[in-house]
Amino acid sequence: MESRRLALVTGATGYIGGRLVPRLLDAGFDVRVLVRTPEKLRDVPWAASVEIVQGDLGDAESVRGAVEGVDVFYYLVHSMGGKGDFEKSEEIAAHNVATAVAEAGVKRVVYLGGLHPESGELSPHLRSRVAVGRILLESGVPTAALQAGVVIGSGSTSFEMVRHLTDVLPYMPAPKWVRNRIQPIAVRDVLYYLVKAAELPPEVNRTFDIGGPDVLRYGQMMNGYALEAGLAQRPIAALPVLTPWLASQWVNLVTPIPRALAVPIIASLQFDCVTHEHDIRSYIDDPEGGLTPYRRAVRLALGKMKAGEVETSWQDAFVPGAVSDPLPSDPDWAGHTVYLDVKQRRTPAPADELWRVIEGIGGENGWYSFPIAWAVRGWMDKIVGGVGLRRGRRSQTELHTGDALDFWRVEQIDRGSFLRLRAEMKVPGGAWLEMRATPSDDGGSIYDQRAIFFPRGLGGRLYWFAILPFHGVIFNGMANRITETALLAAKKDRAREASAEQAEAGIVAPG
Repeated sequence: MESRRLALVTGATGYIGGRLVPRLLDAGFDVRVLVRTPEKLRDVPWAASVEIVQGDLGDAESVRGAVEGVDVFYYLVHSMGGKGDFEKSEEIAAHNVATAVAEAGVKRVVYLGGLHPESGELSPHLRSRVAVGRILLESGVPTAALQAGVVIGSGSTSFEMVRHLTDVLPYMPAPKWVRNRIQPIAVRDVLYYLVKAAELPPEVNRTFDIGGPDVLRYGQMMNGYALEAGLAQRPIAALPVLTPWLASQWVNLVTPIPRALAVPIIASLQFDCVTHEHDIRSYIDDPEGGLTPYRRAVRLALGKMKAGEVETSWQDAFVPGAVSDPLPSDPDWAGHTVYLDVKQRRTPAPADELWRVIEGIGGENGWYSFPIAWAVRGWMDKIVGGVGLRRGRRSQTELHTGDALDFWRVEQIDRGSFLRLRAEMKVPGGAWLEMRATPSDDGGSIYDQRAIFFPRGLGGRLYWFAILPFHGVIFNGMANRITETALLAAKKDRAREASAEQAEAGIVAPG
């Protein structure tokens, strides 16, 4: 009996990697994932089916340990929005992988890079992706470097940028790159090629351009989305004065995409982004039914969003400059300056009803207090390049560890009782918000809310005292409205149950 092959996936907490893992499992692979923060995978459906290894591609020793026994290595890590000398960091990571896979006897490397023009100056991010692919191709291990352009799928950065620009603006003043040609590809087709690339013959060591069946201008993509979303087509005026830098500021303000992610995307749109060859067809057949046309990809993405079935999202991406360290435990606070705002409320609502309100917070449900203040804080964050409040949430009813939630991220969730959010807004320090639901002896529950702030320098202390007057309104309002909403929902549930019991009694009662 042939033994199962082992695939190692890097970038499993990202948009493509998080979708690839379950498809590799379905294809019969054993899967190992290499992640910096295993806690982010605690709640994903496939976590118990894979081997999770903690490590970083920048650490040669952890890479060597992770590749032991691996047959196929998937390189899906990119520093989108990275700061500093990210090109050097990516080069080091690529060399670490190239050395480790060669020493371990890995049979195949599969890398996902980006489409780029064959000549001319590339943006730093495209240049880095090309460099990583070249290093892997020169590793001595057969490598398939797939090069894709705009990826269309529920939750993808490119799709969300198109969606929000089209939804928000009835008239589109746009940079001249809206006239550039683009060959979008559905995320399902990207995943199909990634899985099938593991089957390539060992002599294949090269790049492959991959793209969908449609070549469009960016403006046509936006109006194609408008038609699928039931919107009027948008007049678009290409303005030469909108430089890539200005365009990224515009996208940052109009859409939930933060500036750190908008910059590399827009930089890549300065050129035509189309395939120069489709040689992959000589090795891998097209998916059943053919490659997905653009408008069908949009239709599928909108359907997934409507059904609340978004597997992964651009929201999952690491936000440069955001607080990354977890909240220390309370005993570790000794000797540190920490500011707290603590609220507690008792409610006749049962704890499970209170928890449903807590887990549903944010996104379309809002924050249960002073919405104008929350909106203003979100706009302030967008103006300085943060993620803003409109990032929303992937599911309207469930949260998981690592999920983005407006300008917070879920750091810890003990379902049914405790939620801790870590701020990813631009603040001079570290900020967290905790909410807890505890059953009380009288059948009701206790709501505990705690805002925590670790100031950084004098600016952090001044920031806390500057916003202190708003805390009484915002945090008191939150505590009051959350418990009131839970109580109202509990009363509605009891009324429905009583009505159902009366109806049932009426049916079974003798005539």
